[in-house]
Amino acid sequence: MNNTFSFLDYAIFIIYGIVIIGVGLWVSRDKEGHQKNADDYFLASKSLPWWAIGASLIAANISAEQFIGMSGSGFAIGLAIASYEWMAAITLIIVGKYFLPIFIEKGLYTIPEFVEKRYSTNLKTILAVFWLGLYIFVNLTSVLYLGALAMETIMGIPMIYGIFGLALFAASYSLYGGLSAVAWTDVIQVVFLTLGGLVTTYLALNHVSGGEGVWKGFQHIYEAAPDSFHMILDKAHAQYVNLPGIGVLIGGMWVANLYYWGFNQYIIQRTLAAKSLRESQRGIVFAGVLKLIIPLIVVIPGIAAYVMVNDPSILARLGEAAHNNMPTLAAADRAYPWLLQFLPSGLKGVAFAALAAAIVSSLASMLNSTSTIFTMDIYKPYFDPKASDRKTVNVGRLSAAAALIIACMIAPFLSGLDQAFQYIQEYTGMVSPGILAVFILGLFWKKATNKAAIWGAVLSIPVALFFKIAPKGWVAGTSLEGIFPNLPFLDQMGLTFLISMLFIVVLSYIQNKGVDDSKGIVITRETFKTGKVFNIVSYAIIIILVALYALFW
Repeated sequence: MNNTFSFLDYAIFIIYGIVIIGVGLWVSRDKEGHQKNADDYFLASKSLPWWAIGASLIAANISAEQFIGMSGSGFAIGLAIASYEWMAAITLIIVGKYFLPIFIEKGLYTIPEFVEKRYSTNLKTILAVFWLGLYIFVNLTSVLYLGALAMETIMGIPMIYGIFGLALFAASYSLYGGLSAVAWTDVIQVVFLTLGGLVTTYLALNHVSGGEGVWKGFQHIYEAAPDSFHMILDKAHAQYVNLPGIGVLIGGMWVANLYYWGFNQYIIQRTLAAKSLRESQRGIVFAGVLKLIIPLIVVIPGIAAYVMVNDPSILARLGEAAHNNMPTLAAADRAYPWLLQFLPSGLKGVAFAALAAAIVSSLASMLNSTSTIFTMDIYKPYFDPKASDRKTVNVGRLSAAAALIIACMIAPFLSGLDQAFQYIQEYTGMVSPGILAVFILGLFWKKATNKAAIWGAVLSIPVALFFKIAPKGWVAGTSLEGIFPNLPFLDQMGLTFLISMLFIVVLSYIQNKGVDDSKGIVITRETFKTGKVFNIVSYAIIIILVALYALFW
């Protein structure tokens, strides 16, 4: 497909790259008479306004996982995969109202730092090491791999060159500038991301309708693939195991979303860098508004691609090129790159810039958060407690570079993944329920103890493994098979979360005999008081989501 890229497409992409690197380096410069300190590098001097926070949250979140992986799931499953996006909008409201007031009041740099203040240094270190492993070996590697896969499919760039090219692009401004460079370039990245995504959706639907417009195209895909527009899947659906019907709304997806949006360093870090709590809350609810439109950008194109490849008349209209690298149910992640070849010259460059923006902004965010956790939670307390600001910032840069090199070496070995978005959710879901239980009880239950939290987090992993593995071998064909059925992984996550909470509650009562823990957080009604803007926008989001689920149930 690389021969379909014109000089104009390459020019647009090169201009995009120059703008991002230029802005990143400009905002990263040391102000006259002021050398960059830890606050500047890791928390952008706590100066971010609401609109930069909201844009940066979405840019950090939307990556190749969504453009490639979620479009692939849209191809294979349909609109039901949009629950990850639309339920995230509600999750952001919860995080803004109930989590941020406590985090910001405690002046945190990192999420592991909260664990230290609420529980212990030991548990903080355990979780910091876990997150470093997750960011390097799962998040960074998967984003690099999927991004390079897209570049290989669209432009013919060999996988290894794509991986190192994306890594160098992200490193060129994020390693030097820290969170300031990441957050302010994210504002530009979101413009490219949204514009390019909407262009792809518009032209995909226009192709489906034979040039009769977007609305006709949407009507056509709705009529041609009605099963792709059910938000709640029934048990007979082939993809029920990934999105288990009503369990999506009341079960394990809450675990995935609350963990990701509330306690994920590379997401929550930009809210900790706000000018104030009020500004942070406005930023997070702005991100909730943007979340409502993300399925238009990443899921609808996948459904359109599904209709296109199954309609001979559309394929005939598209010509011979339509048969190149065509997506199938067994190779659904080809859907988005396949669509890009049908964009006209110029717009193809915009769409590819959008994809690159999604990939690079996420890489930059992950690098910055990896360096923050390593520097503030591992290096400084254990290796050099009296490290100067200059040394702290330099260690942050070096640790981010090391993480990126490791991820680049591992990323090529991820080839062969299908529906990568689902794979990443399932892998992370093995450990997130126990960690979420530790945080939820730590925030809102003063009796939770450190020992109970450690045991709850540790025991959650064998519980998750049991739910995942036992039905496939240990209990298959025995009388226990009915007691431990092969549950969808979201249901496994929900049950693991509840069991982990039970562990922590019981062990806390045994240890402290029902007495409040000395580090328990005191909260009042005033703690969770929010402003009018936050409240009005939150109610609007909820009303829109109720209407969407009622329409596409």
